[in-house]
Amino acid sequence: MLPSLPPLFIERTKKIVQDEWPALEQALQAETPISIRLNDKINIRLPFETIAWCDVGYYLPKRYLFTMDPLFHAGTYYVQEASSQFLHHIIRQHIKTPVTALDLCAAPGGKSTLLLNALHSDSLLVSNEMNRLRANILVENIQKWGNSNVAVTNLQPAAFQQTPAFFDLIIIDAPCSGEGMFRKDIDSIHEWSEANVFQCAIRQKEIVSDVWSALKENGWLIYSTCTYNREENEDNIQWIIETLGAEKIPIPIDPSWGITQTAEGYRFFPHKTLGEGFFITLLRKTSMDHKSIPTKKKKMFPVNRQHVAINELLKGNDWKIIQDNEIIFAIDKRFEEQINSLQAALPTLLIGNQIGEFKGKDLIPHTALALSKNLKRGAFPEIEVSFEDAIRFLKRTPIHFENKAKGYYLITFQNIPLGFIKNIGNRSNNLYPMPWHIRMNHDPTYRYESPLGSLLVTQESQ
Repeated sequence: MLPSLPPLFIERTKKIVQDEWPALEQALQAETPISIRLNDKINIRLPFETIAWCDVGYYLPKRYLFTMDPLFHAGTYYVQEASSQFLHHIIRQHIKTPVTALDLCAAPGGKSTLLLNALHSDSLLVSNEMNRLRANILVENIQKWGNSNVAVTNLQPAAFQQTPAFFDLIIIDAPCSGEGMFRKDIDSIHEWSEANVFQCAIRQKEIVSDVWSALKENGWLIYSTCTYNREENEDNIQWIIETLGAEKIPIPIDPSWGITQTAEGYRFFPHKTLGEGFFITLLRKTSMDHKSIPTKKKKMFPVNRQHVAINELLKGNDWKIIQDNEIIFAIDKRFEEQINSLQAALPTLLIGNQIGEFKGKDLIPHTALALSKNLKRGAFPEIEVSFEDAIRFLKRTPIHFENKAKGYYLITFQNIPLGFIKNIGNRSNNLYPMPWHIRMNHDPTYRYESPLGSLLVTQESQ
């Protein structure tokens, strides 16, 4: 049961939904729908209701204990609110060719991981988060998703003025007053005020304005919020069109989806669509900028030692192996020029696939390599573990396997990679990253359940 809604919020929202307010108010007291989206690193269908605008999204019949699901930690699916998965439909309808894209306000990673599956495979995504702590969570979720066509940054929007006309597509899921998340996040009810609505609307204009020059002429802007009011939605869209120079692009929708179309965008109300409150619009930039990106490159060092051995860990042979400080990365050569241009102007937290780091002559593999879609299965000996051992591994509890030769082993659960251990004889070192480890204490009698069920996923071994 939600606490009482702010009277001024009720008054303002009634003006938007009019005689539908009783239905919306009732919906806000209902259970929050639980939904997930599958990663293309697995190839299965689930026996649940599909989200109408995202064919890899599903409504779940109940909330599972995701923290205790090794397949969740392996990046096989993402728990994402259904309304926001409408981004998948926009991409599939309009963005069909390779693009360089920026997800500006990306943490914790729901939209970025969606984009990595929905965009053309020859696209490069720059996933940015302004807050450093949240940026670390973003890196974790991106690495678990397993793509190489991505870079992660931790920058304020104005920093992207250093990359003029660099992006074909910018996604701004703008920080907002959160009205659409009331039933999912009760704290947002207590934090709501009309003053905050106005302040958010101002900040959203600043964010769009700061990054506008980074978007190419005729480039796409997808703007979204999880709030209801006009100031943060329609009014801001009209401001972008009139002040910055853009045109609104229509998005085909099925009337049965229950989406409310306005002159400036598309609204999701929980009494009409099975999801949280949401607003989204697709714009095309019509104004022109006349700057170019600096040509000076960040100093990156090609890795000579064991270069060939590193390449043999990955599918294909179109990889440039580089070292940034102590960390070894593999960059898909298709995106080398774009990444060089990006790094000429801006610092990055992550580029491509993180492979590991050298200590002496020993390459210590990073968990990101285990979870990468580009890992060549068979490059490491594998140990398939039970649910109990998978949880021990993910908790970084000491775990040892008898009668195994010394060396690095890939730990798998249901044939899905989880990470690495190094067997050193009478014990082994768990290489799972400390910041990622499971902290939850659980009932030892807990019986494992996953939304993926008991479906074993057969991965291609190459």
